[in-house]
Amino acid sequence: MIYEDFVVGATHALGAHRFTAEEIRRFALAYDPQPFHIDEEAARASLFGGLCASGWHTASVMMGLMARYFARLDEQAASAGRPVAALGPSPGFDDLKWLRAVYPGDTIAFSTQVVAKRPSASRPGWGLVSIETTGLNQEGKRVFAVTGHVFAALRHVAA
Repeated sequence: MIYEDFVVGATHALGAHRFTAEEIRRFALAYDPQPFHIDEEAARASLFGGLCASGWHTASVMMGLMARYFARLDEQAASAGRPVAALGPSPGFDDLKWLRAVYPGDTIAFSTQVVAKRPSASRPGWGLVSIETTGLNQEGKRVFAVTGHVFAALRHVAA
């Protein structure tokens, strides 16, 4: 996508993911080996009351869904003869929140809303886009939220 394609207020459904106990353990063993992410008995005795996904696992699933979503939008733009430009680097994120535990069997649906955009003052030819991403479990309860920022090329640079 290019800068002009982002519309403040627009929402995008990124997709959903069902978390399994095996996947939760596999991720935790590799990246976040807390007892409540890897051991059922220890998890039951924890403040979470059961095995649950690492927050970083939830975030990585969201990022994967987001990357695939925007790749599909780029493919559609290219097929329609519209300009496609790689998004630039991300200068970071704000307000990362893991609001509820994600348990085996939970399906988290992720969506984004463009909350702000402006031409970059420091990178000519680029704009800065801010996107709030949330994850809702199957009960409609927010389990995850983050506001990310990304540079996007302006139309006259993307061609």
